[in-house]
Amino acid sequence: MRPGLLLCAGLLASAGAFAQVERTADYLSRMDTDGDGRVSQEEYVAWMGYAFERMDTDGDGVLSTAELPGGKGKPVTLESHRQRLAERFRRQDANGDGYLDAKELAAPPL
Repeated sequence: MRPGLLLCAGLLASAGAFAQVERTADYLSRMDTDGDGRVSQEEYVAWMGYAFERMDTDGDGVLSTAELPGGKGKPVTLESHRQRLAERFRRQDANGDGYLDAKELAAPPL
């Protein structure tokens, strides 16, 4: 599995509430920093990016092989990680309005 996919899979696994509809409202409220009842791409990327920041122990904006889960894989830049998250957001945005509501947030990306 590619490091970026592994990282994204780890993010989803650690945020297990995506599979539990009753807890989706909790994630929506945490991600929705402007309180408008929906999650923008910017809010989504910021929320989901926390794992990268924690794993980037030297703070250089690149997850080296040593910083990746299992110590394997090619380095991942913060920019490439954000691009993957933005793509995931676009796949989850089923109605294409540029925001995720609770239903879209609970659904796995296509």
